[in-house]
Amino acid sequence: MYIPKTNLVTDTNEIVAFMRQFSFATVITAKDNFPTATHLPFIISNRDDKIVLTSHFAKANTQWEDIERENILTIFSEPHAYISPANYDSRLNVPTWNYVSVHAYGQGKIISETEQVFKVLEATINTYEQAYKLQWDELPEEYKLKLLNGIVAFEIIVSDLQAKKKLSQNRSENEQVKIINSLAMSPDANAREIARLMKEL
Repeated sequence: MYIPKTNLVTDTNEIVAFMRQFSFATVITAKDNFPTATHLPFIISNRDDKIVLTSHFAKANTQWEDIERENILTIFSEPHAYISPANYDSRLNVPTWNYVSVHAYGQGKIISETEQVFKVLEATINTYEQAYKLQWDELPEEYKLKLLNGIVAFEIIVSDLQAKKKLSQNRSENEQVKIINSLAMSPDANAREIARLMKEL
């Protein structure tokens, strides 16, 4: 990912927090020079000082067959906002876009042991809707096993983490204030989130 110095994020804790907040990501593999992408919810954890991404494919989605072949790219990117040149002090400006994005590269591994696949599903439940766990626990084992037969769980051990925060760092303080105020009043939740992230800078 192209990252100018002013937009580079190196704090691993901050990056992981962002990935957990915006955990519906895009996993990209390639086979015979042809890229394939799937959008999945991920569990982000730490193991032996490594960041681990865990999720599962529908078995009918044949991308899982390539998950162990080559390095994988997973993209976490959610809040973004159009930035109007009306926020700049000079008329000699053009529109741009503010956003935050994380690219995680790593090696994939299929999780095939039934007990471990159950753990992946339960970790997903605990992450996204803990209240559903009570209902899950009461489901018949036969039904759960049928579900397991329809998915392929996997994990990615992250070897390279690239993070970019493009939040008008190159603009004057006055222009940044105007951009924040403009985005904060937007009806778009993404724009308001970008305003919040800009304030945190």
